Amino acid sequence: MRQALRHFLAFLAAAMVVVTCTGAWAQDQDAEPQKDVPIKQMKLTEEQVKSFVAAQPDLASVAPKLQEAGDNIDAALQAELDELAKKHGFANFNELDDVAANISIVMAGLDSKSGEFTEPVEALKKELEDVTADASIPEDDKKQLVSELNEAIKTTPHIEYPENVELVKAHRAEIEKALQ
Repeated sequence: MRQALRHFLAFLAAAMVVVTCTGAWAQDQDAEPQKDVPIKQMKLTEEQVKSFVAAQPDLASVAPKLQEAGDNIDAALQAELDELAKKHGFANFNELDDVAANISIVMAGLDSKSGEFTEPVEALKKELEDVTADASIPEDDKKQLVSELNEAIKTTPHIEYPENVELVKAHRAEIEKALQ
């Protein structure tokens, strides 16, 4: 159970990183960095999901530059990101990033075995109950897990477009393969 929980939290954290980075990229260079940028939820199209999957190899090649840049994306890197997004049919990198965030919040709610969807916040609350009740978890680990789960519960949005769930489920295998 703990391994599944850590996988779920890691996936959720990745989604939040994507969203936080979008906010930093979209800001004026002299502006104060935003700490918590909410996900811009949108109704996904099949084309957007397919384009997101197709963009993954290119995104993987740019990932080291993004990690190195952190919140300080310079104009050259932003232009490279925008060009990459346009190559895959997006207006700019922010649109690609919004699609990625919307896919991520759906994927975070899909059960890895059954494929059934549970609102991510509800799944996190259930995990919090399970962790709290599990006497086999060492106290220090439990404290850390409870803290991580509470933070995730506070920052995880509810799905605004339920039709995204079926669309992402239909492409789940391709999405998972592309993100490996």
